[in-house]
Amino acid sequence: MINRADQAGEYILSKMRKELNGSFYYHNVSHVLDVLQSAELIGRSEQVNEADMELLKVAAMYHDAGFIINPDNHEKLSCDIAMEILPGFGFNNQEIEIVCNLILATRVPQSPRNLLEKIICDADLDYLGRDDFFTTGNKIFREFQARKMVADEREWNELQVKFLAAHNYFTATSIKLRSTKKAEHLQKIKQLLQKA
Repeated sequence: MINRADQAGEYILSKMRKELNGSFYYHNVSHVLDVLQSAELIGRSEQVNEADMELLKVAAMYHDAGFIINPDNHEKLSCDIAMEILPGFGFNNQEIEIVCNLILATRVPQSPRNLLEKIICDADLDYLGRDDFFTTGNKIFREFQARKMVADEREWNELQVKFLAAHNYFTATSIKLRSTKKAEHLQKIKQLLQKA
């Protein structure tokens, strides 16, 4: 039997597939599925109980839904969408409030207040400390160019250096699994900038 979290997730993913602007090369369904997978991995490692895991998964699937409407302030819009849709899948007000808090916690600069918020923040930026960092980063670069947020690769790399230097993982799991690799990526980009 499909549970309510999977049903609610399938609903929003199908909506995103249909309605998202094609210039979101990064903020799309594959990013959402990546965050979902990372949230589950970190959540299991951090021994999150089933009830919390369900809300974490729902938040991961809804955290960028606001991009359908507008990329600016998308966390707030994602929360609005969750509040509108989730009651139809049997979620109560208290559960939806937790989901909204999780979504809002992903806003950069991140400042999570509890374990679940720390997990979703780490899941959202899991790629920073992974082998697919540069491939993923390239999608963000293309998206930022399309949105006129960066002019060229140099500006993008300068932005990445600032971002990586300021970023910290919050959970013991992510610190252990991702911090070393993230530091290597930062060094690589600094070297690229020196050569340029």
